[in-house]
Amino acid sequence: MTVSPVRLNHAVLFVADLERAVHFYTETFGMNLVVRDARVNGAFLRLPRSENHHDLGLFGVPGAGPQSRRSVGLYHLAWQLDTVDELSEFRQTLLEAGAYTGESSHGATKSVYGVDPDGHQFEIMWMLPRDEWGVYESTAVVESLDLATELDTWSGTRTAGDIVHDETSRATPLDRRQ
Repeated sequence: MTVSPVRLNHAVLFVADLERAVHFYTETFGMNLVVRDARVNGAFLRLPRSENHHDLGLFGVPGAGPQSRRSVGLYHLAWQLDTVDELSEFRQTLLEAGAYTGESSHGATKSVYGVDPDGHQFEIMWMLPRDEWGVYESTAVVESLDLATELDTWSGTRTAGDIVHDETSRATPLDRRQ
């Protein structure tokens, strides 16, 4: 039997300017700085609703230039939101940050795209409720995103399930065992 991971736990990126990258991810994504490690010119950040130690590691490589867009390597990271309302808000945040690069519907998921100061591409996505995937269960589509219609249809519908915890409902490890 093959052992399969549960999920991707965190990502680590090389960046040209560590301070600039930390600023981008704390301001644009609302991440919290967990720790800086001067020995490796690194920083570890956590999403506000995460129970991970860190969701993103950043390692500064001074003087490094960005990878060419069509080279072998990581294409993008996808960050999941809990509601389509959050997707709409994040789209505006990306526009204000000058980081927005596009949007699309993949049927079961609705996405906006951006790029960080080092050229790392990312997707911010919301997923339809599992029982609404229908024909998208086994297809891979790229269509125009009609965010207004998605908001009219799905506003308030939470789909990230147990992976999302708000600050008031955080349980300690001891609480979870009881």
